[in-house]
Amino acid sequence: MRDRIYFNEVVTRDGFQMESRFVPTDQKVALINELSRCGFAQIEVTSFTSAKAIPMLADAAEVMDRITRVPGVAYTVLIPNLKGAERAMQARPPDEFNLVMSVSETHNLANLRMSRERSFSALQEVIERFGASVPMNVSLSTSFGCPMEGAVPYQEVLRWSQRFVDLGVRGLTICDTTGMAHPDQVDQLCRLLQERLPEVRLTLHFHNPRGMGLANVLAATKAGITHFDGSLGGLGGCPYAPGASGNISSEDAIHMLNAMGYDTGIDLVALLRVARGLPLLVGHEVSGQVVKSGQISDLHPVSQSVRDLLATAG
Repeated sequence: MRDRIYFNEVVTRDGFQMESRFVPTDQKVALINELSRCGFAQIEVTSFTSAKAIPMLADAAEVMDRITRVPGVAYTVLIPNLKGAERAMQARPPDEFNLVMSVSETHNLANLRMSRERSFSALQEVIERFGASVPMNVSLSTSFGCPMEGAVPYQEVLRWSQRFVDLGVRGLTICDTTGMAHPDQVDQLCRLLQERLPEVRLTLHFHNPRGMGLANVLAATKAGITHFDGSLGGLGGCPYAPGASGNISSEDAIHMLNAMGYDTGIDLVALLRVARGLPLLVGHEVSGQVVKSGQISDLHPVSQSVRDLLATAG
């Protein structure tokens, strides 16, 4: 068995934020409870963002209050600012805050309506106010490329990573928000970050609009990364990044890694059972492939005509 790989399921936050049809709170809670029993290390439940900006997540406090927490699973929430953090702490507190800003100035302005420096200051407030009570992770969007600016220099990713590490965060999520990453780029940046920040938990977050998501997961594992985000059915994307629809499918990535001998800790049979109900929940087909084709270990029965040929050949 190879290294242990840890997955953070983000479908009910990152996945649902792109859906136009509201998923009722009861169904969100039921889905999170099902996912909790599949063996995920972490589930990003929701975001305490503006209900006006993302109506789908207006029920964040109720969802956090109602889910059944399974021992060994960390339940996290995305926090955009101090006001969101205060709301999150008024509900049933999460196991971790996930803060977010973009490495690209243009994307940060499009997504958060402020400069990177203003974002950093706002997130610093959250860390200083609640860092002693709640572990902090920072997601750095567009770390592999910006659809408006193009390639993002590695040194920019390293610079912003170091600034947050200096504030005491325990983890960083390096995000391919627009699906612009390729395996060589992933390998190089992962090795640089691990060399520069060996004490920090690094999570990789890939999108798949150009079909390179699973190849990038594999490149990251080969570079020593053991933590990944994934979204059931491949749902999700960034509403402020053109062409960025579609996260990697959790079940497809987990199936690949399991087949290669990695220990993901996931009950894939149970996860595929949950994934089969996702199209009905969101009202459309999803991009996950294993749920349609089956695992590579699922063999088909041999027809009688082929049995006869085998007997003749023998």
